[in-house]
Amino acid sequence: MKLRINPSFSSKLFDQIEFIAKDKPEAALKFYLDIERRINEIPSRPYQYRQSIFSDQKNVRDLIFKGYVVTFRILSKEKIIEVFSFYKYQKK
Repeated sequence: MKLRINPSFSSKLFDQIEFIAKDKPEAALKFYLDIERRINEIPSRPYQYRQSIFSDQKNVRDLIFKGYVVTFRILSKEKIIEVFSFYKYQKK
């Protein structure tokens, strides 16, 4: 499967990285490299991640990473993983 990164995901991710970099540039770089590595691992086993709590569709999944959620959609027919959402996890 191939990864497709939605521009709104990229924008939100880079906003967070810039925020981290204001105080800790090294931590921001590490955060970026680590999350990029985890996202690149998704295609090998996309169904290992939990079904998204915001969707009834089994093909919409959440990768939890250091208190953040990366949401992606598995498009089996097209053989694409679409990464489309990034947000801070909030416990209720």
